Amino acid sequence: MTALPAPARIPLLILGLAALLTGVLAGLARLGVDVPSIAATQAGTHAALMICAFFGTVISLERAVALDGLSAYLGPAAAGTGGVLLIAGAPLWVPQSLFVGAALVLLLGSFQVMQRQFALFTVMLALGAVCWLLGNLVWFVNGDLQGAVPFWLAFLVVTIAGERLELTRFLPVRRAAAPSFIALSCLVLGGMLFTPVEPEHGRIAFAAGLLALAAWLLRYDIARHNASQQGLTRFIAICLLSGYVWLATGAIAGLAGGFTPGHALYDAAMHAVALGFVFAMVFGHAPIIFPAVVKVKIPYHAAFYLPLTLLHISLVLRVFGDVVDSLALRQSGAIANAATLAVFIATMLLSVARGAWQPARSKRSRARLTPGG
Repeated sequence: MTALPAPARIPLLILGLAALLTGVLAGLARLGVDVPSIAATQAGTHAALMICAFFGTVISLERAVALDGLSAYLGPAAAGTGGVLLIAGAPLWVPQSLFVGAALVLLLGSFQVMQRQFALFTVMLALGAVCWLLGNLVWFVNGDLQGAVPFWLAFLVVTIAGERLELTRFLPVRRAAAPSFIALSCLVLGGMLFTPVEPEHGRIAFAAGLLALAAWLLRYDIARHNASQQGLTRFIAICLLSGYVWLATGAIAGLAGGFTPGHALYDAAMHAVALGFVFAMVFGHAPIIFPAVVKVKIPYHAAFYLPLTLLHISLVLRVFGDVVDSLALRQSGAIANAATLAVFIATMLLSVARGAWQPARSKRSRARLTPGG
């Protein structure tokens, strides 16, 4: 018996998906696209819905499943509930408090992971939780959502980098890998911490750290080796490598000032990282993570490449619209981004149905071959 059976985890996932849907529509509203009023009123909290409510729920849920302790599920429950209350128009301090609580639970869980296995990657996972907590506190104390964004971006990037770092142990030891990873991680975290004090130089340092991290991942990640494999292994590798290119693209835009709110490249820099990099990771890891979380089969199919391809095409269109200052192209790219996420979810659901249908079909076939069956 597990602390929380798989069927009981599904409502937590649904809370996260509700935040994702509303957050995506709220993002479209920010670009002047007509969306339902419930989403349009959340245009100002688009980042909180996407990072705190959706990714906070999903990452905390994944960590809770790994720890298999009932208290760990308080994290995704708090993050998901915070998202719903934010959408429902509750007093802002209520969802903010829930997000702070969720980050604390994730951080405590990360410390538990470190106690079980003290390694560089577990330290990075804990630092990712610290970034999320600090960003939530900045928003709670100052009411400054924009001031929290660098911390929230660092939460996603550092968490993903920590998870990828874990897999480098399957590769031959390279003496420069760990020291260089530590150095560039310090640059990312230092830029994040310095941004509230000296915004211009802090953002430049943050962007430089992200660019260096993208180069490190392209150089040392096992995805380089797995790209020559077949099936799901190859698909995951291509997702990862393409995501690292988007991370580098966002960092380059950031070096040109794109992480400054109001800058012409702000939309490009933010979404190259938060959409191109992060969602490429989601697309690649979903066939592994969701079966572990909700205990369903997601058999690989070549159709998995469809949402990945659409993600890249739609994001190129959006970024190009930012570069040439075309609102129409930016809107078209953003609408295509939203459609891509819908295609991805539909692809995963169809794959789940396929995974459930195959065993039933095999069972019927065996029954026909059995005398009297």
